[in-house]
Amino acid sequence: MTSFTDVEVLRYTAFSSDPAGGNPAGVVLDASGLDDARMLAIAAGLGYSETAFLTEELEPGRAYTIRYFSPFAEVPFCGHATVATAVALAERNGQPGDLVFETPAGTVPTTVTVADDGVYRATLTSVEPHVEEIAAADLTEALAALDWPAGDLDPALPPRIAYAGARHLIVAAGTRERLADLSYDFDRLAALMRRLDLTTLQLVWRADPTTFHVRDPFPVGGVVEDPATGAAGAAFGAYLREHGSVPDEAVVTLHQGEDMGRPGVLTVELRAGERRIRVSGTGARIPDGSA
Repeated sequence: MTSFTDVEVLRYTAFSSDPAGGNPAGVVLDASGLDDARMLAIAAGLGYSETAFLTEELEPGRAYTIRYFSPFAEVPFCGHATVATAVALAERNGQPGDLVFETPAGTVPTTVTVADDGVYRATLTSVEPHVEEIAAADLTEALAALDWPAGDLDPALPPRIAYAGARHLIVAAGTRERLADLSYDFDRLAALMRRLDLTTLQLVWRADPTTFHVRDPFPVGGVVEDPATGAAGAAFGAYLREHGSVPDEAVVTLHQGEDMGRPGVLTVELRAGERRIRVSGTGARIPDGSA
């Protein structure tokens, strides 16, 4: 637990069972007495890409309203903080099972299971997704901010903006080396993302038909790069289905955080006849005194 005077702030990692991997999130299980300024101050003080706040218990132990703050601003939905919160609730209540989170983006059902070795795993179901074109001038500006030549992209996976609770620009690199070389203009990319209402860029490289390596710049949240991004994973699942890049029934594996030294794995599931995307991953408490 991290102390913020009278507020209990838990720290969990999502999309890894190793506290040193995945994406760390702050979790406040009782934020009923906090206003927006206080929640933003806690998120900024913690410094993680997002902190989740349960602002109301709608059904004891099962349904909650939840809000998410980066160090800079509130975001409508955050996948890794949802996974972290679900695992924290399951550990606190001793009840793995079904949860419902009412987020600013909509209702997100989440299920927590625990394996024989004690590892917790959470699966969230996204809100209704959609995919849209990006204007040529906006794509040119994004590539300029990234310092990525257009010739370095994968022509089989054209850039698109995808939404599954938050908006993400998906850009596919042609090689793993291109993806690994990420040194971008923070302010320039942030300005474009604010104008297009983007939460992250989802930069991807396809290793095989259902395996991808991904990276997510997050300058609008005050973070250079997000280590594991569940909301973007859900949006990417919607993109893959819309583009016909995977079958209607598919399980896609995303490897994220390797280039940051915080490896994590996201599982993205598409089901035939169902538009919403499932994203799952393990989670673990970060011990006090750890980074």
